[in-house]
Amino acid sequence: MSYQHIGKRIIDVFLTTLMFVILSPVFLLLFVVLAIAHRGNPFFKQERPGKGGEIFQILKFKTMSEKRNKDGELLPDSERITLLGRLIRKSSLDEIPQLINILKGEMSLVGPRPLLVEYLPLYNSKQIKRHMVLPGVTGWAQINGRNTISWEEKFELDIWYVENLNFWLDLKILFVTFFNVIRGKGVSQQGHVSMGKFKGSDSFKKVTSTHKVVFIEK
Repeated sequence: MSYQHIGKRIIDVFLTTLMFVILSPVFLLLFVVLAIAHRGNPFFKQERPGKGGEIFQILKFKTMSEKRNKDGELLPDSERITLLGRLIRKSSLDEIPQLINILKGEMSLVGPRPLLVEYLPLYNSKQIKRHMVLPGVTGWAQINGRNTISWEEKFELDIWYVENLNFWLDLKILFVTFFNVIRGKGVSQQGHVSMGKFKGSDSFKKVTSTHKVVFIEK
């Protein structure tokens, strides 16, 4: 049995179902509190590229307001994040709804984090390899700096994971993630609520297509 193609999915479904049961009281509490705080809309939903560049809608608990400037543009993250939102992010509880994405087969517990759709044409021919596997709630880059490292370092770690994916590596990532969450380690870059946007690298030829990325497995 291939771990990457069969075993990983079985473990994802088993652990995700177990986690959902254990975290259901927290999920329901945050659902109610955030629904009240955000006028009936407790979830943040956004299109993200998954395996092969396939677009799906990621789910998170909402941690920011919809405050805009006089031109109708959203204010910076640091001005929109709420006090409750900071606490939820620090404990990574905003990620709980992604268990639904995992059960739907759009994500895995472990894998490169799903980033913005607008980044797809900015990846070089090496960086795009991060889409050869399902994106994850946590990953190799997350336990080795998360948002405190540069985009280039993050992508190098993502690609290393893709090329070395195995059961023991996933197990290690899950254990380290658990302890990092407890300590609130690596939540954001110093001086920023979230990581700045990726603007592309020049070291390799860019990928020009913004649509589904097709990989041929050897």
